[in-house]
Formats: sequence, C-alpha cells, structure tokens
Amino acid sequence: MTPAPLPTLAQLRDEIDRIDAQMHALLIERGDIIDTLVAVKRAAASEGSAFRPAREAAMMRRLVDRHRGRLPLDTVEGIWRVIISTFTYVQAPYAVHADLASGEAAMRDAARFHFGFTVPFQAHMGAAGVVAAVAASKGDLGLVPAFAAASNGPWWTALEGEATPKIIARLPFVERADHPAGLPVFCIAHPVMDGAVTEVETWSVRVAGWSANAARAVAPLADILAVPDRGLDAAALLVSVAVPEASAPGGLETVLAGLRAAGTSVRSAALVGSHARRYTHGAGA
Repeated sequence: MTPAPLPTLAQLRDEIDRIDAQMHALLIERGDIIDTLVAVKRAAASEGSAFRPAREAAMMRRLVDRHRGRLPLDTVEGIWRVIISTFTYVQAPYAVHADLASGEAAMRDAARFHFGFTVPFQAHMGAAGVVAAVAASKGDLGLVPAFAAASNGPWWTALEGEATPKIIARLPFVERADHPAGLPVFCIAHPVMDGAVTEVETWSVRVAGWSANAARAVAPLADILAVPDRGLDAAALLVSVAVPEASAPGGLETVLAGLRAAGTSVRSAALVGSHARRYTHGAGA
C-alpha cells in the first residue's frame, strides 16, 4: 500500500496559522467572560485581590498532569501562568512586592514566571518591607522566601494580628527538580474570603528551650523555619503542618506535643495563613 504523501510546508504553515488564530480567538473569548465576571463581582461588592490560590493550584496541577507531546512543560506552565495572572490583574489591578535580600535573580525569576510582566513589580530589601507594603494595599501580593534567611528575622510574627496579611500560597504550585523558577516562596496577601486553600496551615509559634534535639524531634512532623527570638534559648518558629483528615492524628497539636517532649516550652501559637500541599511532578515529564 502506497503511503499517503506528506503535506507540503505551505500546508503545514497554513495549519499553524489556523491554530494560532483559534488560540487568539479563545483568549479574546476568555476576556469577554472576564468582563462579565468583573460586573458580577462589582454587583456583589467584592473587593481585594482577585487571586484565588485554591483555584490556581488546582488548575496548575491539572495542567501538568494532562500535558504530553513535544512542547516543554516549562513553556506550557509559563504560558498558563501569564494568562491566569494577567486576567486576574484585569479583574482587580494589583502589584507584586518581592523580597530580593536573599537573591535578586532567583526572586525576580519567580515573580515574573508566576505573574508575568503586565503585573507591576515592586522590589524590597527584606521581608518586613514586603509585609508592610501588602498591609498598606487593598489587594497586592507579597513574595518572601520559604526558608529562614538571617537578614529577615522572624518576619511572620507581623502576620499574627487579626487585620494583618496572611500566607495564602506557596509557590511554585507544582514542584520539580528542573523548574525554571523553582525558588520556594510564600505568597502573602490580605486574607482571601473565598478561594482559600487550607491543606496546610502555617503557624507562628514562639518557644523557649529551642535546641537541635527539638528540631530533630519535630522535623518529620512539619516544615519549620526557626530564628532566635529575644534570648539565646528562645526562638520564633514558622510551622507549616498538613491539616489531618477528620479524627486522624496530626496537625499543630502533634507538633506542639513533640516540642514539649523534647524539652521545649511553647509560649504562644498564632495561625498566620494556609496554602496547598506541595505537589511534585517528575522531572522531564
């Protein structure tokens, strides 16, 4: 049987042009829906950032799980992040404030990969400046490293009040070894009334008697950032702990029990946010 002839280059380019036009038309259609969405939100008197971490985390997980073919996953994820973030900005303009003190290039990559170039970018040298800027805004977002940086101190204690910003996401939404913007960062904002995700709670915990033994004891239970706090044996902890299923053991109480068993005295604990569980995708998938 004679194989079917291959299409000509001109035919293939015509197909590409057709697909490009369809993609553009779909983006325009998405924009029309956003116009209606904005009108609905105005009618409901919705304020603040349009960023919805639960929805975005779920969207990005579905995207990477269904992806296949020649186009690199990095490119697909980047395209979708620009689409999502730009349309979010169209709904309710916001800026992204980022702490560059722990590495300017990596943090700028993280901000631009996740929020694109349309969203205004504001640089700060320290997490405290980011928290203050977000607190003074209506709907801005802040990015701070999700690891303890000596220059930052226990910045999360500024999130303990009822009217303060909170951690609402941990980026990237999908982690992998070769991620082009893989710097782990917390995203902070004024509390999200709808669309929040509470798979992991973040707690500001102040302790006395903090030690290497205590750190080892609770390491399997939660992700913990620790910095000295008003004394050689005192520390401020940022505890990120998975919310257990109903009636299942775990959560903050298990962490606090582990601290006490290791000889650490717990002085206070305040909920300072929540985010989605870390979601890992195999490299090269």
